[in-house]
Amino acid sequence: MESATNLTMANAPTDPAHRVGAIDALRGLALFGVLAINLEMEFRVSIFRQLLPASPDPTLNGVVDAALALFVDMKAFALFSFLFGVGLAIQFDRLSTSPRRTRLLIRRLLALLLFGVIHLVLIWNGDILTEYALAGLVVLPFLFAPRWVVTIAAAVILTFYVLQPVLPSFISFPNRYMLAAFVEAANQTYANGSFAEVLALRVKELPALLPLHLYVFPRTIGLFLVGVLCWRGGLFTELAGRCRNLLAIAGFAAVAGGVLLARFTHPSAALANPIILASGYAALVIAIEQTPAGARLLRFAEPVGRMAFTNYIVQSVVLGFIFYGYGLGLFGRLGSAAGLLLVVAIYAAQVVVSRLWLARFAYGPIEWLWRSLMYGRAPLFRIEGYPRKAPFARL
Repeated sequence: MESATNLTMANAPTDPAHRVGAIDALRGLALFGVLAINLEMEFRVSIFRQLLPASPDPTLNGVVDAALALFVDMKAFALFSFLFGVGLAIQFDRLSTSPRRTRLLIRRLLALLLFGVIHLVLIWNGDILTEYALAGLVVLPFLFAPRWVVTIAAAVILTFYVLQPVLPSFISFPNRYMLAAFVEAANQTYANGSFAEVLALRVKELPALLPLHLYVFPRTIGLFLVGVLCWRGGLFTELAGRCRNLLAIAGFAAVAGGVLLARFTHPSAALANPIILASGYAALVIAIEQTPAGARLLRFAEPVGRMAFTNYIVQSVVLGFIFYGYGLGLFGRLGSAAGLLLVVAIYAAQVVVSRLWLARFAYGPIEWLWRSLMYGRAPLFRIEGYPRKAPFARL
């Protein structure tokens, strides 16, 4: 039987002094990008609108849209996927002495799947948690594999993802007429509908969203595997002398991404570009975080990253209230520039609240519930409870 000591060590919060600041900062910054894209392209207007042809917008709103598409769209999600893979590898290592390691990791992913389905149906159908849980279950066996197997798998899966435009496909996307019909329905229901009406349309949209998730699913798996490789390779823990190399990677990614964008119009280049730029963002942030001044500069994002799960769900709840008819009903009535100001305001609030929360509590509330479901025991919540009280309370 697994000892209480092993359970305590695995389930106890990581001491802030031993946390990898670069991971928390990266996750926090990625969450800003996720918030920006979700608000601008999936809450403010219909998620299907971006799939329809549109005339160039010469106003400030058009400039904001272009900047987000160039620097943030898909890059933030690629970075988030990479970091989830890092997190899987960290959990795998923390449970290395537990005979229940596989069972606990499966429970962790199934709990995430439960959260994802609830979020998908009741809060917002643009959810990524469900996809992450399913991708995590696919990646789980690779955590036991040697590094060379993980490397080959990541390369093959990401290559397949990038080459999808030229390969035979079983994925059937909605046609323009269906997309236009969904946009029109969203303009009416999301802006003016009750919670029940919004919920009904949200569920109705799910079959049309499924092909999009299927299309990016290989990328999610591939980036999870890259995250596993980077953790095992000491990217976040063995950084002595790597700062120049990281900056070189960031520079190469910027140049390569720019060349792909300027010289290649093939759809495969459009799929590869976010992955390349996301790797450059990651390398740049990790390099900056290694200097004392850089660490201080990025410290604001660390609390947001430490409770990213809670912050992600809170963002959806808040945006639903702001844009849907059961709240303020601003759907379709807010320009991109005003939306960006709203992004900054929401994120700034999360920076402040996350710091205040983590000064008193060991976890974000949803992170605490996630751990409780994973271990079948509730870790103590308040920081003052460590280590004076018993390490676990029975659920």
